[in-house]
Amino acid sequence: MLTKNKDLLKIKEQALEKNIPIIMDDTLEVVDKILTEIKPKRILEIGTAVGYSAICFSEYLESDGKIDTIERDKERIIEAKTNIEKMGLSDKINIYEGDAVEILPTLNEKYDVVFIDAAKGKYPFFLKEALRMIKPSGIILADNILYKGYVMSDYNKHKQRTAVRNLREYVKEVTENPNIDTEILEVGDGLAVSKILSK
Repeated sequence: MLTKNKDLLKIKEQALEKNIPIIMDDTLEVVDKILTEIKPKRILEIGTAVGYSAICFSEYLESDGKIDTIERDKERIIEAKTNIEKMGLSDKINIYEGDAVEILPTLNEKYDVVFIDAAKGKYPFFLKEALRMIKPSGIILADNILYKGYVMSDYNKHKQRTAVRNLREYVKEVTENPNIDTEILEVGDGLAVSKILSK
């Protein structure tokens, strides 16, 4: 398994040392199972950070599969490119550099899986774009959906109010939309697994 790879473990350790948010182990386990089952050809990731999750996901791609991932932080882009190259995955993982809000509307690919892990206040917008590009019977995954427990509580403090409100809006949309079957899992900081039923 790729997660046992020494180079990948080093990437993970360095990210944690620098407090760069990366996918948590128990969340990754759930995503691994999903990807093993569907063997995706195309994955879209919103939020690359240092490339750790994209590298992990690449193991489950079809032989000619690809991951498109979006990142706006210049330092993280440099680090992600180095890490992806080090793992020999430059031909599998393509980084779009810039703000996902601007980049997503320009994309017209169709994806088997969309993984959302970027600005929490933008989740409803990311969902709208993901639904436009997801293949019939594809899966949309949203990490940190419970956001420290705030989303399902009566939390309403000013500092995180916008993020919490928009995450609640995301949950409402994916749980009430008749074309989407969603499970909210209490792994990591919460993971929403949404299967597209029909389009």
